[in-house]
Amino acid sequence: MSPTTETTTETTLGIGGAAESTDMVLNIGPQHPSTHGVLRLRLVLDGERIQHAEPVIGYMHRGAEKLFEARDYRQIVMLANRHDWLSAFSNELGVVLAVERMLGMEVPERAVWMRTLLAELNRVLNHLMFLGSYPLELGGITPVFHAFREREELQNVMEEISGGRMHYMFNRVGGLKEDLPAGWTTRAREAVASVRSRMDVYDRLVLGNEIFRGRTRGVGVLTPEAVHAYGVSGPIARASGVDFDLRRDEPYLAYGELQDTLKVVTREEGDCLARFECLLEQTHNALDLADACLDRLGELPQGPVNQRLPKVLKAPEGHTYAWTENPLGINGYYLVSKGEKTPYRLKLRSASYNNIQALTELLPGQLVADMVAILGSLFFVVGDIDK
Repeated sequence: MSPTTETTTETTLGIGGAAESTDMVLNIGPQHPSTHGVLRLRLVLDGERIQHAEPVIGYMHRGAEKLFEARDYRQIVMLANRHDWLSAFSNELGVVLAVERMLGMEVPERAVWMRTLLAELNRVLNHLMFLGSYPLELGGITPVFHAFREREELQNVMEEISGGRMHYMFNRVGGLKEDLPAGWTTRAREAVASVRSRMDVYDRLVLGNEIFRGRTRGVGVLTPEAVHAYGVSGPIARASGVDFDLRRDEPYLAYGELQDTLKVVTREEGDCLARFECLLEQTHNALDLADACLDRLGELPQGPVNQRLPKVLKAPEGHTYAWTENPLGINGYYLVSKGEKTPYRLKLRSASYNNIQALTELLPGQLVADMVAILGSLFFVVGDIDK
């Protein structure tokens, strides 16, 4: 007798289109998704979970590297000043260091210490903006008011010497535009002390806030391997345990004499909270470095702050690479000269351009709600990406 064969039929009713698993493509931007400029993120979502993320850049591209080739060595300082508008002095510095290296030019000691001081004040200005704006992106409005008050005190002393609030144009090939005004160091020291006295507000108001910690701890973890793979640098890299800082590892300006004061801040967690903590602690250290520079300037005799230059400045034929530890990370300038008064080529390696690439690694697998927390913790300036 043959075995009985039973056939089972299953029928599912009433769920309509949900039977199909469909990814949704979501465009964030290109308006201001994170208050740092015009960036677009193309996200592929599965429900509330991000499957794929692609940063779309170029909306602010102004072709500065091409314009470098049509400007002389004095004029390119203005072009290089602007890509990271929160780090203008540091941007100028990289260009003039590259040109001075090509010329084999020695800068007066007084100018070296003044440059170091102003670079650290510029670092504090940069970091304060992010220390205030990052909590704002997560719903905390108060810290940004504190940040702008502290920035105003430091911007006043920067404006006094240069005449500019954001784009200082104070560096020159061979030194600085001019010496410091009478009494400026006293006013700068008072501004540094005033800002330092109120920095604890970020510890109490931000780091002590359980909502902020809940939104950032364990979110957006960047591994050291990803840091190396994407060329990430600055506080973001150090928050993942990558202990590298050009001010210590390849000292330039007066940093070789400031090793006792310089502290390279690192964390191991690599999450959004660690990145904020690195930025905050690095701000404290930058204030200490500024005080150390002011002390040293007080000991130096009066003297020149620049070198006399020929009417037409030409760099000798050749090439060089100068890099600096900018507030947001490593800035590199690859200068090629054919012996003319304009660069043959000047390639800019900006920190934000490399750092933002890490979004393709960080966002997949995260919730859409955590996207802004991760995006803001990368501390980028869009002009620095779209140079």
